[in-house]
Amino acid sequence: MSSTRRRVIASALGLAASGLAALPPQAAAQTGAADWPARPLKIVVGFAAGTPPDVFARIYGEYAARKLGVPVIVDNKPGSAGNLASDAVAKSPADGYTVLYNVSTAFTINPFIYGKLPFDADKDLVPVAPTMRQGLVLIASPKLEAASLKDVLAQARSKPDQLSHASYGAGSPSHLIMEWLKDENKVAMLHVPYRATPINELIGGQVDMVLEPMATAYPLISSGKVKALAYSDAQRHPAMPNVPTFAETTPGLSMMSWHGIWAPAATPAPVLDKLYAVLHAASLDTDVQRRIKELNCEPLSLDRAEMAQWVRRDAGIYSRIVKARNIRVD
Repeated sequence: MSSTRRRVIASALGLAASGLAALPPQAAAQTGAADWPARPLKIVVGFAAGTPPDVFARIYGEYAARKLGVPVIVDNKPGSAGNLASDAVAKSPADGYTVLYNVSTAFTINPFIYGKLPFDADKDLVPVAPTMRQGLVLIASPKLEAASLKDVLAQARSKPDQLSHASYGAGSPSHLIMEWLKDENKVAMLHVPYRATPINELIGGQVDMVLEPMATAYPLISSGKVKALAYSDAQRHPAMPNVPTFAETTPGLSMMSWHGIWAPAATPAPVLDKLYAVLHAASLDTDVQRRIKELNCEPLSLDRAEMAQWVRRDAGIYSRIVKARNIRVD
């Protein structure tokens, strides 16, 4: 056998021994999808341990670990309103072993308020499955004389910029939804952004109102520390049947906070299908539903196309508000 022929055969055997080395990257990924998952999965969460996104990510991670038979590790990467985690997953191998758990605003607000992100939210990440949703409650200081949103709007019309509403920072949902409310009703109120929670100042009367997620608002309401003025979903919350919705005062104004899981865009379709199946099943599981509902939130089960549609719908609303108010954070 000639030395040239030996080299050709050795090269061919080397490629075969390397398994997928001779395949294009996408073909190799598709081949590996057949036995997915064969090792632990990692869920990268855009917020700190103990925060609601972390709590819900662990609920879904625990369910997925039981059903898939592999460990599921939660990796917290807080910072930049979820952008650090999104960037880390966008740059991860697209093999289904690293996914992102984030709040929807990482895709519906952040691309419009940050001047330049190191990743493209539309092109680098794809929806896998939503997990839960919750409304926001406009809560007020006990010292505020207004007893309803209708009273608040009347006061704001008669005394522009006298009432204040706190938020979790410029461009946060607690800020943008209130700007939407003010635009629709042609009223002026003072926005007071906070880097951390404004609840102590709200209770003390230093600020008048804040739009707070239901999971953290309800304990304050039920304890009597604050009063509830309006709820952001299209229907009243069953735990607060006497609290009207924003839409009852301002038709069409409805917005929910929701969470979901995303994956790198090049993740093979068979892996995405398997991921979706187990996460969708989690949202229908009675124990998972119980744990979510105990926090006054709702499990959310949509397919990937519907999840993408929700992103587009919310992004359309938020981008319009951001542009109208010229809101930037960098």
